[in-house]
Amino acid sequence: MSLIIRNARIIESKNPLHNQVVDIKISHGKIEKIGNSIQSEDGFQEIELPNAHVSPGWFDISVSLGEPGFEERETISNGLLVAAKSGFTGIALQPNSNPVIDNQSQVHFVKQKANGAATELYPIGALTKNSDGIELAELFDMKNAGAVVFGDYNKSLDNANLLKVALQYTQDFDGKVIAFSQDNNIKGKGIVNEGITSTQLGLKGIPSLAEELIIARNLFILEYTGGKLHIPTVSSAKSVELIREAKAKGLNVSCSVAVHQLVFTDDVLKAFDSNFRLTPPLRTEKDREALINGVLDHTIDCITSDHNPIDVEFKKLEFDLAKNGTIGLESAFGALQTVLPTETIIGKLTAGRTIFGLDAIEIKEGTTANLTFFNPEGESTFTLENILSKSKNSAFLGSNLKGKVYGIYNNQQLVLS
Repeated sequence: MSLIIRNARIIESKNPLHNQVVDIKISHGKIEKIGNSIQSEDGFQEIELPNAHVSPGWFDISVSLGEPGFEERETISNGLLVAAKSGFTGIALQPNSNPVIDNQSQVHFVKQKANGAATELYPIGALTKNSDGIELAELFDMKNAGAVVFGDYNKSLDNANLLKVALQYTQDFDGKVIAFSQDNNIKGKGIVNEGITSTQLGLKGIPSLAEELIIARNLFILEYTGGKLHIPTVSSAKSVELIREAKAKGLNVSCSVAVHQLVFTDDVLKAFDSNFRLTPPLRTEKDREALINGVLDHTIDCITSDHNPIDVEFKKLEFDLAKNGTIGLESAFGALQTVLPTETIIGKLTAGRTIFGLDAIEIKEGTTANLTFFNPEGESTFTLENILSKSKNSAFLGSNLKGKVYGIYNNQQLVLS
């Protein structure tokens, strides 16, 4: 598809054209020319969007879909279309399907299902067989099949030695380990953050210590073994501090935060809305502010929607019986715009590619066009009509969002919302 994009402001902090309004001419999937008043040509579609901004394509490092096994939650084809209309040209797919993505045949299956989509799918291979935390999965075989990193979604390794072995083993093929951090014994039967709100509501609490203790343990193991470690969806002030100290030591550690942790606190639990039952749990305003500061000072490397579809019969329940998780692709940009500067958001939504060992995207002549279009202005309320996913379990329903995502251009396809 050949395309001319008219009057779009480039948002790419390291680009000499950053913050300049230009036309972009794309021919056969490559950026042929960037300039002012590019001449129209036969065979080129032209688009001009209100207050159009363009950035390198966004990448979400944590997306659950369901297929195979949980297609009632979400299919790969529709999930990738949702991602495209939400501004993401690439997603890393969590292995929490049925069967779990813990071998090369499962990696091949999900990659084949994603063939031809505008949004590219990069599988995360399970770190342990069936994500049971007992025995390492076929990591090297999955790497050769296309898995980009290895981790068990929202499951913490009780066996510290298994993490040690994984960090040592993956160094042989430049692999990266994801280590979700939560001490299951300290968590116990807790379902929300332990604090004033949990006490007022009579809900069993999970102290932030449950996360911080395992992060500290995992960082000690990383210091011993070397290798590459990613800590996903941190949620507490102390967690940010621990990772900041580890980076100062020179450890090869990265981390992410979920959009909802930057926007909400456990105060929202007072309505007992099960869409706010999440892993890790929403914490205090002090924690939220520390997470935002961690994003701003680059202790936190990237932001994820942590998109996790849950079908209605597991969400429309009493709060303490509901499953954890919220969808987040559709609302990610608009929600972030309420708490962070636009340039920071774009930087954190594009950083995941390099964190997961993929090539960075640039907007310059001669490169493959991989672009996200958006308008940072305007306000709206997020409603059911804005949800494109099969599952509707969004923590952002009723929230005021800022800005609009127009869509993407990738794989020679233009997808507009």
